Amino acid sequence: MLTKFQNHINQNLAFLNEKKLLLATSGGIDSMVLLYLCYELKLDISVAHCNFQLRGEESDEDEDFVKSHIEKLQIPIFIKKFDTKSFSEKEKLSIQVVARNLRYKWFNTLLINNNFDYILTAHHLDDSLETFLINFTRGSGLDGLTGIPQQNGNIIRPLLVFSRNEIEAFANESNVEWREDSSNASDKYLRNKLRHDVIPVLKELNPSLLDSFQKTISNLQQAQSLVDDASRMVYRKVVTDINFQKRINLPELMQLPNYQAYLYQWIEPFGFSDWDSINDLAAAQSGKQVFSETHVLLKDRNELILFPKQNEIEPVNFLISKDQREVKFPLKMAFCNVDDISIQATNTIFVDEDKLKFPLEIRKWQEGDWFYPSGMNGRKKLSKFFKDEKFSLLDKSSIWLLCSENQIVWVIGKRLDERFKVTEETTKILKINYTAQ
Repeated sequence: MLTKFQNHINQNLAFLNEKKLLLATSGGIDSMVLLYLCYELKLDISVAHCNFQLRGEESDEDEDFVKSHIEKLQIPIFIKKFDTKSFSEKEKLSIQVVARNLRYKWFNTLLINNNFDYILTAHHLDDSLETFLINFTRGSGLDGLTGIPQQNGNIIRPLLVFSRNEIEAFANESNVEWREDSSNASDKYLRNKLRHDVIPVLKELNPSLLDSFQKTISNLQQAQSLVDDASRMVYRKVVTDINFQKRINLPELMQLPNYQAYLYQWIEPFGFSDWDSINDLAAAQSGKQVFSETHVLLKDRNELILFPKQNEIEPVNFLISKDQREVKFPLKMAFCNVDDISIQATNTIFVDEDKLKFPLEIRKWQEGDWFYPSGMNGRKKLSKFFKDEKFSLLDKSSIWLLCSENQIVWVIGKRLDERFKVTEETTKILKINYTAQ
């Protein structure tokens, strides 16, 4: 196995030979074999061990076991204890999800703070088969049926070409020590049920199951590559990226025979799962929204707009004193006196300073707000102004107002109020500039 591993590294992962590597080591057979193999190849490795404190003394014994072995090899080691149960209760997530999140968050911190190039984990071919079956039973898309990737960013899984039987045989032949995790014997978790009850039957029906699985995964990965290529081509025609928004042109999208499949490819990475509601958005009224934990998908006229959730700022007024020349929060604005008016732009206004009552204030717009739009006769409600200007819900939610004694001076970045514009009688001209952040 050592020779096969060395050939695999040289042929497929040669870049690891000159890199600084962080090896995730639990003390189980898979990670201890990976440790042994990497050590024998003289790769530049350090070890990270997580103690999730889920099995009492057994977890602490795992930590001691790993620590003692690593000290003998004189390899740098990092150990961290996690109060996993408390995190699980606080976040209202399963133990498995919380443990995974904690583990990779810590690994990435170590990677950044210690200049590691890659994180190595000991996932093998049987793990990939189990993941395939788990996703299959949950109704995954094609991307969930391509197994565990050999590389995902800075995470490398060099044992994916080996089966569990190969790893066990090598550990016994080479006298590699490891510790058994008692939770692996429990059928409490779906992965263990598949491992103990389903996969043995499949292997009995097809003794070459893993070979067949590798061929299937290869075919599915090629199909996924074709899907990705098509998705990128259509994306360039249908989606516009504006700052942190993705605007999907619905008429263009719905001309495609399988538009739901393209939508899935673009939206799924942002954590969405309610696909019936997402597909219904195409025919929904403007304003309909679907949420993931991090993002919002909004139907606005002929577009679907994807944007990240933002922490709402409390509805308070931000005051600006008369001698204040700069504002950095909640918007970036600059104030200065000038002698005349230059060319006006949407991000700049010129006002009669004598008409202002300080302190000025910046606030969010509210229902019932009205102003006198410059260049127009009479006053208009902001809600009507927004409708006439065809603002989307997203546009309206980002509007701020500059006010003087409850009178709107400027719908910031959109329209000046007629009452405060510079006239022939103006003696003090105040230039106000807004910079989008």
